[in-house]
Amino acid sequence: MSARPSLWTNTEAAEATGGQCARVWNAYGVSIDSRNMEPGDLYVALKGNTKDGHEFVSDALNKGAAAALVSMRPDDVARDAPLLMVKDTQAALEGLGRASRARSHARIAAVTGSAGKTTTKEMLRLILARSGSVSASVSSFNNHWGVPLSLARMPREAAYGVFELGMNHAGEIRALVGQVRPHVAVITTIAPAHLEYFGNLEAIADAKAEIFEGIEKNGAVILPADNPQFERLKAHARAARVARILSFGISAGEDSRLLSSEPFGEGQMVAAEIAGKRLRFPIGAAGQHIASNAIAALLVAHEMGADVQHGADALAEFAALKGRGARFSVDGIEVIDESYNANPASMAAALALLGRARPRPGARRIAVLGDMLELGERAEELHRALGADIAAARADLVFLCGPKMKSLWNALPASARGAYAEQSPELAPKLLAALKAGDVVLVKGSFGSRMSVIIDALRTRETAATA
Repeated sequence: MSARPSLWTNTEAAEATGGQCARVWNAYGVSIDSRNMEPGDLYVALKGNTKDGHEFVSDALNKGAAAALVSMRPDDVARDAPLLMVKDTQAALEGLGRASRARSHARIAAVTGSAGKTTTKEMLRLILARSGSVSASVSSFNNHWGVPLSLARMPREAAYGVFELGMNHAGEIRALVGQVRPHVAVITTIAPAHLEYFGNLEAIADAKAEIFEGIEKNGAVILPADNPQFERLKAHARAARVARILSFGISAGEDSRLLSSEPFGEGQMVAAEIAGKRLRFPIGAAGQHIASNAIAALLVAHEMGADVQHGADALAEFAALKGRGARFSVDGIEVIDESYNANPASMAAALALLGRARPRPGARRIAVLGDMLELGERAEELHRALGADIAAARADLVFLCGPKMKSLWNALPASARGAYAEQSPELAPKLLAALKAGDVVLVKGSFGSRMSVIIDALRTRETAATA
């Protein structure tokens, strides 16, 4: 028997999904991946673009799944296996998510924005944990399957739920927030991400504003006051009849205000004013964008009734996430791993972080950048415009890869050119050959640019050096 509390009985799951099940079982978790599921989980066989989860039902059951949610019985699965039969497994997963939300007494927060979603969500997890049990989205589970999966996994006894909502097309946030039904929602920022699908920032703001449509009665929204789209977002919130519209930023009069941030160890010491109360607290990661995410998260926590002072103290435990600012050292070289994703706003924030780094005497600041994707017709212009951020960061050398980065490469002064390649595997050896002890290296690009290849090459060098 699992040490975890029961999450779903066969009767509850059948009622939530409209499915049929002839066996009695208790599930203690929910999984869509047989490779990392735990014994006692309910395995959900989703159909993806390249794989069909029904191919792995037998494997899941052999690994101890309590049951499998399926739309058909695979040939290699016994007729008496614990199967919950449904018409559509995606719709059934959403049914589980809605049922979980309906039975929960937790205070619920939803986080969206063009950048900083996962960081803000993870900060909220830490902050709220000082006041009660928290259930939060894993990693960046913020899409059509990640959100209902996260809801379906929410323990019955959770005091707080924190869910990340992502999108790259209009209408997607609307569908997700209808499942989450948050008491508090926050938009971290509006930036030129997914311009290929939206065309301009106003359309991106309109799509993010769909989050207001699912906020519970007497709920609150928290908006970025320093963003050019602030007034547009506020107008959408008013039109959606949101009860409380709050703001965070750097100016006097904001409901959550960043007063200062100074380097402190590996992170920073922040002074802020949250809902009229002045706080001073350390964050275990550097960067003003991190501080901005923190004051937004603290205002969310305040609106959810949590202890903000104790929550702020918890941020000393926050560390930059893998691919989102995590740091490691290799052969005396400091690496800033921002390889997970990129748009112009997050690229500027990462380069500002590089600018605050302090290489050893004689060493250099090095920017290793890959294409920013889904920027549409403005792609060449937005890539070339990074030159100003690179100059402000005082980067000594720049290594670029991807066809869209060619416009930036051509605009760089010859003295700053490290190397250019069409793809990241070709760039990695050129970078490794140029590095020397004391350098600080920033690696960033969109997920599709595969900048993680550069990070892996640096880590391999680290392994070889210590072998």
